[in-house]
Amino acid sequence: MEYVRLGRTGLRVSELCFGTMSFGSSKWRPWVLDPDESEPFYRRALDAGINFFDTANMYSNGASEEVTGRFLKAHGNRDELVIATKVHFPTGPGPNMGGLSRKHIEQACESSLRRLGVDTIDLYQIHRLDPHTPPEEMLAALDSLVQKGKVRYLGASSMYAWEFAKLLSLSERNGWARMVAMQDHYNLLAREVEREMHPLCEYEGVGVIPWSPLARGHLAGTRKAVGDGSNDTTRGQTDGIDELLYTADSDAAVLDAVSAVAERHVRPMAQIALAWVASKQAVTAPIIGVTKLEQLDDAIDSLEVELTDDDIAELEAPYVPRRQAELGRPSLH
Repeated sequence: MEYVRLGRTGLRVSELCFGTMSFGSSKWRPWVLDPDESEPFYRRALDAGINFFDTANMYSNGASEEVTGRFLKAHGNRDELVIATKVHFPTGPGPNMGGLSRKHIEQACESSLRRLGVDTIDLYQIHRLDPHTPPEEMLAALDSLVQKGKVRYLGASSMYAWEFAKLLSLSERNGWARMVAMQDHYNLLAREVEREMHPLCEYEGVGVIPWSPLARGHLAGTRKAVGDGSNDTTRGQTDGIDELLYTADSDAAVLDAVSAVAERHVRPMAQIALAWVASKQAVTAPIIGVTKLEQLDDAIDSLEVELTDDDIAELEAPYVPRRQAELGRPSLH
C-alpha cells in the first residue's frame, strides 16, 4: 500500500479509501452487515495498510459510525488513521435533524464524535448541499468546527462544479477553512464529472475520492446486463437506485470492454474498473464498498494492475455522454 497526499494538503492517505456504508445494521438495509459480520473487514483493511475510512452519520442511522469507531480503536493506531464522515441527511424526526444549518452541523458533529469515539474528525464532509441554508452560514459553521479543533479538514460531495467553485471562493474571501476533498460519483459508467468538476479540483488542489467506483457492482460483473432486472446480489435486488443511475444503452458496451480487458490481463472485472479510476490524475483514492472479503481482496489487488494506454482507450471508447440528471446528482448515494 502506498500513501498519497489528499489534494494539496500535507495529509497522507492510502490509495484506497474504505467505505463503511455496508457496515452497521441490517435493519437499516438488508444488505448491510451487522457488527459481528463487519469486524473481519476492518481487520483485513488495516492489515493491508488502508488508513483512510469513510462513513456518514446517516449510514445505518449512526450505527456505521459506532461500528467504525469501535473496530478502528480495537485494531488500528488512531494517530495513523484518517477518519472521514458526512453531514446533511436527516438522522431523526423533526425540522432540525437534517440539512446544513449552523444548529444541525454543530449538533451532528458532536453526535458523530461521540459515536466514533474520537476527539477530532479528520475529514468532515457535507453529504449534499442544502438549498434552504445560505452557503455563508454553512461555511462559517464548518470553519468554527475547525477553529475549535473538532474537525481537521473539510470536504464536500456530489454537486455541480459551479456550486463547488462558489463554496471555495466564499471560503477564500472570508478567511474560512477551505474544502480540500470532493467525493463525487465517478466510474466507467458515470464520467460526466470529467468535464468540469475534475479540472476544477486539479486546478484548486482538491483531492477527489469517488464513490461507487464499481457502479454498485455493475462493473464487477454482478449484473448480466445493465437494466435487465437480473442481479445476483441482495443489494442489487433491493436497492433500486442503481436502476436510476445505470440504464443508458451504452452501458452494456462498456461492460463488454471491461470484460475484454479483464480477460487479457487475467484479472477480475472489478480490478480493471478500479484500476481505471485510480489511474486518473484528479483521483486521490476511490472509495470501495464491499460486503464480501473477496471483494476487498479484489480492491487491494487492483493496485497491482497496470493499464496500458490502449487498455484505457478501449475501456473509454463505448461511453456516451448523458445528462447530469441521469447520474443522480442531487440526492442519491
